[in-house]
Amino acid sequence: MARLLTASARLLPAGGSGDVEGHYRIFGRASESCAAHHRRPSPPDTTIPPCLIGREPPSIRRIHISTTGRGGGGVRTLSPPRPSPSRNVPSAGWFLGFGQKEMVLPEIVKAGDPVLHEPASEVALQDIGSERIQKVIDDMVEVMRKAPGVGLAAPQIGIPLKIIVLEDTETYISYASKEETRAQDRWPFELLVIINPNLTKKGDRTAMFFEGCLSVDGFRALVERHLEVEVTGLGRDGRPLKVEAVGWKARILQHECDHLDGTIYVDKMIPRTFRTVENLNLPLPSGSPKLGVC
Repeated sequence: MARLLTASARLLPAGGSGDVEGHYRIFGRASESCAAHHRRPSPPDTTIPPCLIGREPPSIRRIHISTTGRGGGGVRTLSPPRPSPSRNVPSAGWFLGFGQKEMVLPEIVKAGDPVLHEPASEVALQDIGSERIQKVIDDMVEVMRKAPGVGLAAPQIGIPLKIIVLEDTETYISYASKEETRAQDRWPFELLVIINPNLTKKGDRTAMFFEGCLSVDGFRALVERHLEVEVTGLGRDGRPLKVEAVGWKARILQHECDHLDGTIYVDKMIPRTFRTVENLNLPLPSGSPKLGVC
């Protein structure tokens, strides 16, 4: 649930939940993933030019990709300027070009793709430390930050496994008014990676706020969420972890765990509140619940 991304094709494991060591296969095109309702302008498109397929035309120089920022994430830059993209260019995973391996981040899958509407599979304990699973996690973190977003579930990049990542920063929060963030009980927190999460709602108190999703880009709707949750699962090192969260962090966790059950926020939205981002501040229909703690 973190709405702060972009994409075009997705990869699925060739086998079941434990077959992440197998080969990936391209399943279809996609674009974008999910998070809470704050978003920022998308970074520049880094679509790979057609010259990366097969031989490098002499008229086009090699592309160099550099990253900056915390944890190796950050804005990706291309030099020299890219040629027009080709429909035949792979959109995720590894591909061969110039006689060596180059990496392209997977793109975000959009609503309607079956991977977003079916339950994900658990990651086998013995697979957590594998190169494949660690690569999936690294890709998820980079895609989330590139979007930019505050949360992402593995199905949103076409991987039907129970993995979520989330992170909210002072920079993201600064784009909202102080009045809004106080009402949402929103505070920054460091990167969380949770494998096979199990969410428990605590208490009866709920709150009503607009939510968005990277997989349903450009829209928002009111969603009621519990104010407090507890999530148990495994870290990327395979060790057990427990997260107790309140306010907006609890909302992000609920949103991302919903993805692992094949549920997106529009499945839980308050009827007649669905709207474009441009119409976000227009009056709600008569009879709609008020924003805030219920």
